[in-house]
Amino acid sequence: MTKHLVHERWKAPRVTAALAALTISLTACGDDPFAFRWSDAPDTAQIYSLARPELNIESGFSFADGRAIAIELPSATGFWDAALDTQGGSLVLLPPGALGITSRARIAVLPATAYGDVVEAPADTLLYEADDPVPVVAGTIYVIRTNLRPGSFNSTCSYYGKMEPLVIDVPNGILTFRYITSPICNSRDLIPPE
Repeated sequence: MTKHLVHERWKAPRVTAALAALTISLTACGDDPFAFRWSDAPDTAQIYSLARPELNIESGFSFADGRAIAIELPSATGFWDAALDTQGGSLVLLPPGALGITSRARIAVLPATAYGDVVEAPADTLLYEADDPVPVVAGTIYVIRTNLRPGSFNSTCSYYGKMEPLVIDVPNGILTFRYITSPICNSRDLIPPE
């Protein structure tokens, strides 16, 4: 056998042994290499009412991606979970179904509930609005189920998040809110696992 072949023959077992040792050491420390590590510290975002005169402003929000989206763009369909509009002199959240867009995104309203007390998205699907405007009210927590997104291992997932209005500026059609979204596929938990 040539020196090169002998070297290659011993290389594979050494790599396998190194990977096994790494896996054992991670498991021995109690760490799950497949666990999602995430923080429950909320982010802040701002979106603008569809009733404003500007074109292509960020009126929608994707909770799975944590970004505002101009929903008038054709490429935005399916990538936002709630939009902001002005109706009857108030700001409202619109699930995609309210604009005739087929989506799994839904909005649940939890009035008179503290933001920190909402640790799990409601299991009752009847609490979620799919097709009608949802009024934006101070002191109310909103739970969002996102549209379907690709997940790990070729899965399809909805993600759950919660949001709370911080500034409701009706005259200017602006909503500033804080939010958090679980990165775990189809999990209703809104706080990280211990």
